[in-house]
Amino acid sequence: LHRGIATRAFERRFTLADHVRVEGATHENGMLHIDLRREIPEALKPRRIAIAKPQRTEAIEKDVVDAQSVN
Repeated sequence: LHRGIATRAFERRFTLADHVRVEGATHENGMLHIDLRREIPEALKPRRIAIAKPQRTEAIEKDVVDAQSVN
C-alpha cells in the first residue's frame, strides 16, 4: 500500500564545526541546499616568520707568518 509523503512537521538539526557560517539556503524540487563558508580567524592562520642570521661581532684575524722570518 502506498501512503505517500507524511504531512507532519519534519525537523533535522546539525551541529556545525567551529568557524563555519551559513551563507544562505534554497529549497527547490523538495531538495534543501545550504551554502556554508569556513572562515578561519587570523589568529589561527599559519604565519611565515623570517629568521635572521646573527651578525658576527668579532672579526677573526689570522696572523700571517712570513716564511723567511721563521728561518
